[in-house]
Amino acid sequence: MTIQDRRGTEPDRRVRRTRRILREALVSLILDKGYDRVTVQDILDRADVGRSTFYAHYRDKEALLVSCFDDLRDDLRREFDAMTPDADVDPAGPAAILFGHAHRHRDLYRALCGRRGGSLVERHLHQLVSDLLHGHLRPHLAAAGSDLAVDVVVEFYASAALGLLVWWVNQDFRHHPDRLARMYQRLAASGLSTEPQPAG
Repeated sequence: MTIQDRRGTEPDRRVRRTRRILREALVSLILDKGYDRVTVQDILDRADVGRSTFYAHYRDKEALLVSCFDDLRDDLRREFDAMTPDADVDPAGPAAILFGHAHRHRDLYRALCGRRGGSLVERHLHQLVSDLLHGHLRPHLAAAGSDLAVDVVVEFYASAALGLLVWWVNQDFRHHPDRLARMYQRLAASGLSTEPQPAG
């Protein structure tokens, strides 16, 4: 690595470190007092950074919150992409990944979808889960020749997975994630059929 290369990477390293510190401060504050009650000043005090530093990276606390979801989405997408392709539609596969990830990052999920998160946090989480499921389910539904609208299927499974996830977090992760995924699979098994259903 040349001197110029080192000069180029050092600011990037500082940027990543500052953003990580700010995200960690936000998560810890949400756990302490709830998202709605957190102020930018609280974040500055917890992260021990100046106001100008904060605004050099984020427009406001919601922009900081969204960055937490960006990292979460990237992490989950890597796990989704690593799933073994399967000819059958398996909505429980993504749910199992989500539950496993939540169990490994319990404090983050307590902040993002626990009682302290608030409605704004829940909306962002719902969009994240829906986007990931859409990418996973759409090709499977097309291959299976399903007559079900993709958006309807995605909303059904995203709402079910998110509802169960929020309940689980608020129950302090009382079940092992593998067991929760198996229960989700049993509950969801009859929800997706490639056969047209009679009207009535």
